[in-house]
Amino acid sequence: MTEESSKETVTSAEKLQDNLVTSSHTIEINGKEIHYTVTVGTMVISQESTKAEVYQGESQRYQIFFTAYTLDEPGDLSKRPITFSYNGGPGSSSMWVHLGFLGPRRVKLDSEGNVPEFPAPLTDNPYSILDMTDLVFVDPVTTGFSRALPENKVTDFIGYSNDIQSVSDFIRTYITRNKRWTSPKYLAGESYGTARSVGVADYLSTKFGMDLNGIMLISTAIDYSTLRFVPGNDLPYILFLPTYAADAWFHKKAAARYLKMDLPAFMDEARAFAGGEYMRALFLGTRLDEAEKERIARKLADFTGLSKEYVLNSNLRIVIHRFCKELLRREHLVIGRFDGRYTGNEGNNAGEKMEGDPSSYQLRGAFAGAVNAYFSQELGYEDDKLYRLSNNYQEDLGSPWSYKEFENRFMQQEEILQRTMQKNRNLKTWVLCGYYDLATPFFAAEWIYSHVFLEGGQKENLKLTYYPSGHMIYMHEPSLKKFREQAKDFYNVKE
Repeated sequence: MTEESSKETVTSAEKLQDNLVTSSHTIEINGKEIHYTVTVGTMVISQESTKAEVYQGESQRYQIFFTAYTLDEPGDLSKRPITFSYNGGPGSSSMWVHLGFLGPRRVKLDSEGNVPEFPAPLTDNPYSILDMTDLVFVDPVTTGFSRALPENKVTDFIGYSNDIQSVSDFIRTYITRNKRWTSPKYLAGESYGTARSVGVADYLSTKFGMDLNGIMLISTAIDYSTLRFVPGNDLPYILFLPTYAADAWFHKKAAARYLKMDLPAFMDEARAFAGGEYMRALFLGTRLDEAEKERIARKLADFTGLSKEYVLNSNLRIVIHRFCKELLRREHLVIGRFDGRYTGNEGNNAGEKMEGDPSSYQLRGAFAGAVNAYFSQELGYEDDKLYRLSNNYQEDLGSPWSYKEFENRFMQQEEILQRTMQKNRNLKTWVLCGYYDLATPFFAAEWIYSHVFLEGGQKENLKLTYYPSGHMIYMHEPSLKKFREQAKDFYNVKE
């Protein structure tokens, strides 16, 4: 990576005290040397007062921290795509998709997503899609270095509609200042970032007339009815089951006949059982006779690697945190929620639930060190504020994330996505799923997008792909390589 750097601080009234640093770099991707510019820093946004249907708010001012990568090669910007990317949480900075996935620099991991040395260095990312699209990584307000300005309350930004408004206004402002209105425009959000993307796509179109070319939904979280284990909602037990089976298969705990199958074939078996016999058994509840209950429990045990007794004691309903604790209990290990391939030790092996997520804490320190070093040492951006990796809003800021728009019901966006795609017939929606993801299971994604009712050729604009990885599919190098090849179709790359 080369390094010609120049610091530029903009403090004019017109730019409202933006603080931006630019530097020039090169990387080799797909056998070609690419020259690019990085612009990193904070942009002050003045959000206009707006009132309409779902979205309501008052005028706000805030700083958004972002990192933008643009090619130096001359060309027509009207043909050069630009992608805005972020993580989820809600409350996560964009460091994961930035330095693990899409950007030209990546935290150095082994091919299975483990940290081979610590502190973890950065390395060039040969799987970056920078050759296909310019990239802008966005830290929403209260994450990274992004902050509400003193005249506004933090609580004005931590909620479903407020988050959508603030991110959308940043995108509009960036597009306007950088003369990119005629460029093909994309969003790439992960986890809660998928919910943000669906809302932002709708907001950009409705408020600004800014239609998009594509949205990349990485590890879907746009319908909480598929994810919330609460009394009266049997749906998650059904939709999590194939992922329980995948994790049991990976750790060689599934029944022997299943271990002889490859993963996709085994997942077909798990889908059929979950959406058939198992769903019927849960629907029947206490009307299920004892013999049938025993038979279903035996099948569940074969798929999940748990004992039949444990399944029966759970009333055929296995909660995620219990599964993560129980699967490898005899080995005194728990498995990861974000990625079931990861394992960790805990002090209390008799506990009912996992104490922590090894697929999170084994990676967090490596990414935290790398992202802070990258901004200050490689890119020359200096800021004494804490770079907030993520927020627990209730504990850190004294207020929970607001879902007031969905009061007394689950947050669900199928109709919003359906409406947005119907209005914009050019919009592609690409859904990325990890087989080992217990945070947002792939079978839940299949259920969700089968309830986005599209007609005719529009159905072809909605596509799901699968990877033998977890919530962050890019923590598995073969999956990252596969993603890059598939991205060519999403960005209409002709070779």
